[in-house]
Amino acid sequence: MKKIKIAGISFNKVSWKHLLFNKTMFVAYFFLAFGFVGILEVFNERYFGDFVSAGDAAINPGTREMALALKKAVFSQVSEISRESPWTLYIVNYMYLIYTGSGIIFLIALGEIIGFKMIAQTAAGFMSFGLAMVIGGLFTIALDLNLLNMHYMVLSPQFGAGMWLMLPLYLIYIPFVIFEIYLLVTNKTEMARKIAYIVLFLSVGVDIVEYVIQARLFNMNTARHLWTAYPFLTLYFIISAFVASLGVMGLFSYFAFKPTLKKRYHRLIEAIRKTSLVFILLLAAYEAMAYLAIDKDWAFLILLGPFKLLFFFGYIAIGLVIPFFLMLRESRDILTVIASVFMIVGTYIGRYIFVYGGNIYPMSDRFGSGFEKYSEYDAVRTYIYDAPHMSEVLIVLGSFGVILASYKVATMLFVSFHSMRELLKK
Repeated sequence: MKKIKIAGISFNKVSWKHLLFNKTMFVAYFFLAFGFVGILEVFNERYFGDFVSAGDAAINPGTREMALALKKAVFSQVSEISRESPWTLYIVNYMYLIYTGSGIIFLIALGEIIGFKMIAQTAAGFMSFGLAMVIGGLFTIALDLNLLNMHYMVLSPQFGAGMWLMLPLYLIYIPFVIFEIYLLVTNKTEMARKIAYIVLFLSVGVDIVEYVIQARLFNMNTARHLWTAYPFLTLYFIISAFVASLGVMGLFSYFAFKPTLKKRYHRLIEAIRKTSLVFILLLAAYEAMAYLAIDKDWAFLILLGPFKLLFFFGYIAIGLVIPFFLMLRESRDILTVIASVFMIVGTYIGRYIFVYGGNIYPMSDRFGSGFEKYSEYDAVRTYIYDAPHMSEVLIVLGSFGVILASYKVATMLFVSFHSMRELLKK
């Protein structure tokens, strides 16, 4: 295969047909098609939907329908996002992908520093997939932030807002990760190991600051005590992210490295297995402590109310208990891979419960025209649960396509991904 060199990096000279039409890309296109439909639906709802005019208000004064229409016009409430339930599946997916991808990058950088040989040999693949997950998360949050209005973020900067706090972190962190991958694919492993210290430092610093910022954003919602009463919220984000990261690494290793590492594949899976057991125990202990500390009414709704099946079966059983017992068996690599699938699904459900569980008490509806104002829930004994809108589900599926396409294009273009596979086969 012919090669070309740009900025010191050797690229495979791949035809457009070979690059864009292969099995992995077809799967990516399948998910991207869902995302495209979801984007069209969101844009139609937000920018081309019905709106209320002054004439409508004059003709139909004082009606409930007019009040609801005015509320939508003033607050830009759309079907997938509303003032009473502003934390949606976009936030769930964004948090999951960003934190999981960052966790993979952190764990790989740490493995490089301590000199774990299997990690050093597979670092480029792992870090590239972690970065692809970060890109998928940014794709999701871009839809949440209103793409056509994002320029106002620069025209009217609010430096205390969450995105303005996180934006400089990404501008520092992502370039260093890309530089680390550059060193790996150009076979500059010694320099990569040195720069790994900087990447690790930045990864730890950026992740912790990002988790602190995210915890601060959740804690600002004083009417939602599931979040404000959660002890050491930053620590929860970190531990749960590592459990999800290890699940992704276990499944990714099976597809990406089993054919190339051969007998050495067991060492990699064994390291993932042992590390997973530690973090599963830490997360289980944290959850047990957290639900003794949070607001009792919210704890009741999560543990004994409408979320109980999701919490105990979807999160605790699938995400923690089943993987833990599957991973107790040594020398059974396939059990670790199966456990990884459970960890991925379970931790995603856990993030879903955390985000949506904070929305189950509504704002007050004093005037009968919709929830308008934050209120302590002693004034409102009922709860609301707005299931994800279909456009949100479609866009989340689209983010999986973004991840697959980003990673596949990188592995096909970079020469060193292919040379690394050949080296590992020997």
